[in-house]
Amino acid sequence: MLIHPEINPVALQLGPLAVHWYGLTYLAAFGLFVWLGRLRLQHAPFVSITGPQAWKKQDVEDILFLGVMGVVLGGRLGYCLFYKPLYYAAHPLEIFAVWQGGMSFHGGMLGVIVAMLWFAHSRGRHWLQVADFVAPCVPTGLAAGRLGNFINGELWGRVASPDLPWGMVFRGAGDLPRHPSQVYQFLLEGLLLFVLLWFYARKARARGQVAAMFLLGYGLFRFIAEFFREPDAHLGLLSLGMSMGQWLCLPMMVGGLGLWWWAGAQPQESGK
Repeated sequence: MLIHPEINPVALQLGPLAVHWYGLTYLAAFGLFVWLGRLRLQHAPFVSITGPQAWKKQDVEDILFLGVMGVVLGGRLGYCLFYKPLYYAAHPLEIFAVWQGGMSFHGGMLGVIVAMLWFAHSRGRHWLQVADFVAPCVPTGLAAGRLGNFINGELWGRVASPDLPWGMVFRGAGDLPRHPSQVYQFLLEGLLLFVLLWFYARKARARGQVAAMFLLGYGLFRFIAEFFREPDAHLGLLSLGMSMGQWLCLPMMVGGLGLWWWAGAQPQESGK
């Protein structure tokens, strides 16, 4: 049985300025997105697009800025609507109290979709082309976020068998060993999804199919990881013994399959 190392959440203290590990993981996520986005510019079909619609390095930075806005706003609103709608309906001003915590990946994803729609409209591009560009660059950022969760000792897993070699005791979660679900998500939704999606996107695909595979892949891996993650205390397990995260993943997987099939059935334009 392992003990969570209880890493100090502050990575560096410079007088009154405290640099947290979680903030550093966000910086790593942003840096990885820019690096992968610039590599993505050399992939088909983006490298072959010329003229006013040609993709540039500035596009990567603009997408990142809009994406961060979408993650923050969508993630907060998603948490309030999906996880505590009655509470925030009674205390609407606390929606803005982001320092109290509470973010939803699924809400953040919806926020990013809105950001991509705005970017595509402002550049005169098809929004599925933008989604295909962005999708393979996202999982490494998710991996960085899960690493931050592990360092902070939060979002721990369900109670595990005492015989589990990597079962871990987390501060604040009692004395029983638990699944280090943050590590599971780091490996599944982060590294594995990145490898699969990156190589899938290297070959010519129908417009929208790369984004569809992200929806399907993330939904599937998150659904699996939720079996090992402790459900939210105020919600517990819902109908059919599934968590809120699992219920939110179902439309992702269905939508991903539907989009993949629909995209493959569309006539393909030159330059996608």
